[in-house]
Amino acid sequence: MEITASLVKELRERTGAGMMECKKALTETNGDIDAAAEALRKSGAAKADKKSDRVTAEGRVGVAVNGGKAVLVEVNSETDFVANDVNFKAFVDSVAAAALASGTTDVEALKSVKLDTGSTIEETRAAAIQKLGENIQIRRLVLVDGDNNVGAYVHSNGKIGVLVNLAGGNAELANGLAMHVAAMNPPHNKAADVPADFVAKEKEIELAKMSEKDKAKPAEILEKIISGKINKIVSEVTLYGQNYVLDGDKTVEQVVKAAGGDVVGFQRLAVGEGIEKVVEDYAAEVAKAMQV
Repeated sequence: MEITASLVKELRERTGAGMMECKKALTETNGDIDAAAEALRKSGAAKADKKSDRVTAEGRVGVAVNGGKAVLVEVNSETDFVANDVNFKAFVDSVAAAALASGTTDVEALKSVKLDTGSTIEETRAAAIQKLGENIQIRRLVLVDGDNNVGAYVHSNGKIGVLVNLAGGNAELANGLAMHVAAMNPPHNKAADVPADFVAKEKEIELAKMSEKDKAKPAEILEKIISGKINKIVSEVTLYGQNYVLDGDKTVEQVVKAAGGDVVGFQRLAVGEGIEKVVEDYAAEVAKAMQV
């Protein structure tokens, strides 16, 4: 059977594979486009498996929101170049939308979810690896599901995403709080959420930093001094204690309470956090190659 340009084009649009790969697959299957598509999927899976050990510390955070339900996903690539590719961005968006629709909070379960194309997320991931030439991994997934206001924010570079679960208040405040969390990265929500061992360690440190003269002060005065310092530290590591980025004269707690709200919790994902990046020394590689 003659392998026409239109047939190659159709297979390429269906699979996303390269032009030459499509032509080769059609030639090997004698023009059977379904068999060729299956062969390309298998080839993509094989290539994906070969690339699976490569470090993926770049990528993007995708978000999808529907009423009081929202999801964030972190999808990783090897380089920032691929992370900014229009095809990679589209894949991230489709993963986020599928995660929201499915309601799953498990990455492995998410892989078997089907997209509008009819392919599963895992099959689409393999095809994206084949097309873009890099290891691609769906790393994390977080979900907020309730009747509250959900604030959602993804930074313009796609590297940081935040969801805020706000009871009461309003949608505008929820979105503002999501921007605040993205910018200030508070480890905890409220003072009650700060671990006791953290507070104990900070007390120990503050006491050690004090002069002998201050340490000699009456116990109740010494306790007030230490408590003041600890309260300041706790305010710095909690969302409620920080000054609100959109109104620096007020704390987040003051703004939230004035709006009749309560922050139930928040989720923040930053691309690549916790992953050890491989630093390439290209100059050393070239020098080594020249010595061979």
